[in-house]
Amino acid sequence: MSTPILQFGTGRFLQAHVDLFVSQALAQGQALGAITVVQSTNSAQSSARAAALAQGYRVELRGMQRGQPVEETVRANAVRTVWHADRDWALMREAMAGPVQVIVSNTADAGYARDDSDSAHLLRTTASTPRSYPAKLVALLHHRWQAQPEAPLTLYPCELVSRNGDTLRTLVTALAREWGATPAFLRYVQAHCVWVNSLVDRIVSSPLEPAGAVAEPYALWAIERTPRMVLPCTHAAMVVTDALAGFEQRKLWLLNLGHTVLAELWQTLQGPADMTVVQAMRTPAMRTPLEAVWIDEVLPVFEKEGTGPEARIYLEELRDRLLNPFLEHRLADIAKDHAQKKLRRLAPVVDRARESGLAIAQTQLKRALGSSTTA
Repeated sequence: MSTPILQFGTGRFLQAHVDLFVSQALAQGQALGAITVVQSTNSAQSSARAAALAQGYRVELRGMQRGQPVEETVRANAVRTVWHADRDWALMREAMAGPVQVIVSNTADAGYARDDSDSAHLLRTTASTPRSYPAKLVALLHHRWQAQPEAPLTLYPCELVSRNGDTLRTLVTALAREWGATPAFLRYVQAHCVWVNSLVDRIVSSPLEPAGAVAEPYALWAIERTPRMVLPCTHAAMVVTDALAGFEQRKLWLLNLGHTVLAELWQTLQGPADMTVVQAMRTPAMRTPLEAVWIDEVLPVFEKEGTGPEARIYLEELRDRLLNPFLEHRLADIAKDHAQKKLRRLAPVVDRARESGLAIAQTQLKRALGSSTTA
């Protein structure tokens, strides 16, 4: 069965975010339609999870809101069909030639990586399934362009990449050009398909078996307003905005920065190996310096840019989120790729303060970065 929404990725984040939004919107008659999920991996665990998605699953919402605990179980049933890319490639091509109006993806950190085994022959054959996600898109978009070049199509990459829509469009266009695609198809990819930049924000801490997840009550999908885009649904957690950069900045400079500062303190203080975020937030030796970073080293930069009120509101909500007693978010997991995360999350705040002539010391941020990165 074909549906108007095609999704790449079966992970718990999409289950508790986009898929749940569409499910709740369907019940109100406010969704484009149901979802077909594409599984690309071959592990037994992934296959069991994918098979269970179409049966409906539960999402446990557990956390704090305005200082009060929240525990709620909700059912999600927007996923109606699950295909495996290798087995069902012909069905995917058929769907792209027909009812699909929206493509959603969350393909993890390596999702945009290319595979050397993918080549231009994929534009001419129906027998081979491309390996990488960008190559799958090139082949599927080429088939759709041949079948119905005027039909609307909106793509919502949800990977945590800044300007993710622009980034994915650039990758797909470059790959199509390398494969010798015609100028008409390149124009279709660049100008007809609608590539939407967006930001997703929800902490999804653990999976449920065989499908489902434990997630915080807070959720946000900030979507940059783009001409001709077709929304998958309408939902209270979705915000269509002309100022996406502000949402990205608040998440990066407050939530992501806060996580990395806690990981830095955990390493410096040699905290317990299994320490979680909520445990760190309840430890004065870690909470106090984190609050000082937020108040003295980060919020003044927002104030200088005229977005202090929005940042303070976000920070108030964020404290509840990090004090969530139900989510087992381990600092050891946050500390993976710690040096690279510091450069992405901490350095921009220091750089912006310097560029704007803001006279604040930012002692902790600079110490965490090291003198060589802030000189």
